[in-house]
Amino acid sequence: MKKLSTFSIWAFAIAFAVACQPKSSENAEKMQEMPAEEQTAEQRPSPLEVKEGQIAGKSIKVQYGSPAVKGRTIWGDLVPYNVVWRTGANEATYIDIPQEIKVEGKTLAPGKYSIFTIPKESGAWTVIFNSDWDLEHGHFQHNEKNDVLRVNVLPVWENTSAERLSIDIESPGLVIRWEKLKLPITIN
Repeated sequence: MKKLSTFSIWAFAIAFAVACQPKSSENAEKMQEMPAEEQTAEQRPSPLEVKEGQIAGKSIKVQYGSPAVKGRTIWGDLVPYNVVWRTGANEATYIDIPQEIKVEGKTLAPGKYSIFTIPKESGAWTVIFNSDWDLEHGHFQHNEKNDVLRVNVLPVWENTSAERLSIDIESPGLVIRWEKLKLPITIN
């Protein structure tokens, strides 16, 4: 029986390993079959969330990255006071409204808007609706010239803590929760 050289054994092992790998087109097909949200969620520490619903018979859709507390100090540290915050993680949070709504009594025309917030150590927070809704890096790209609406909203501090940021479409409109914060934005 003939002995195989070390080189032949390594060549065989590499060829076998390559042959057993799925072809790149197979990987591409699998990725195409998977919805974009699932592809992205697998790679994100702050999962992408999309919520749809109605307030006062008006349709609303909101999309945001949902960061976790992870034992960190959120307010005044991770999210500084008196500085524009993207109200989520990753790209800018945005709202899509197909009809005119009133936010805290002020009119907002149909369209898509990014949502920014200016947290305050005490008193009302500023919630901003900006016409640049498709921003990759959230508050780093905020341009105040494109602010369409600014409203003041009083935060509520709860006893229970929410690990992940959520933005829900519920009474009185949009409700942002994270850590012990509840920020109810009135929409009608």
